[in-house]
Amino acid sequence: MDNTIELEILGLSSNSAQSGSFTLILGESEGKRKLPIVIGMFEAQAIAIEIEKIIPNRPMTHDLFKSFASNFQFSVDHILISDMREGVFYAKIMCHSSFKKVEIDARPSDAIAIAVRFDAPIFCASSVMTEAAIEFTEEDEKREQEASASGGTGKGAKEKSKSQEASLKDFSLDKLNQMLEKAISNEDYEKAARLRDEINRRN
Repeated sequence: MDNTIELEILGLSSNSAQSGSFTLILGESEGKRKLPIVIGMFEAQAIAIEIEKIIPNRPMTHDLFKSFASNFQFSVDHILISDMREGVFYAKIMCHSSFKKVEIDARPSDAIAIAVRFDAPIFCASSVMTEAAIEFTEEDEKREQEASASGGTGKGAKEKSKSQEASLKDFSLDKLNQMLEKAISNEDYEKAARLRDEINRRN
């Protein structure tokens, strides 16, 4: 599409500046610029569990949207981060049925949570990328990879990650599977993802 840039999800990280919020990092499919967007905890969780392919015991709001769309034979073509005004991002969900095409206004966090469920591409207006994107240097990339590998940023996050991994190693595979079921039942998807990773390492 003209005047748009395709993006991909690079990761999610907790936002130390704003309690209860996360930073969603989007990157150019062909380029080095990255677009960070601060989103709420619920939307971050909705994106993360779909990426991690964790099935909740009850449908989440974005799953419900997909069920409605599928049952009424609408599909999502793509989502577009269309504008940025006074530091606030705006997005549109581009849908179609056999009868018509529809643009639905949405917050970028909701739009992206829906996009991952429909396996729909994410685009951003070139003007928004020019205004809000950050171009990472190779040194920035290296620091980010090191932080990601440690499960967060800073000494405290590294120690916490190591402590969690060590404690999970003490449990048997059967116990880990029981804990995974309980975490999903309690809708604690962050813990479920850690448990799933430990189970996968042993299989």
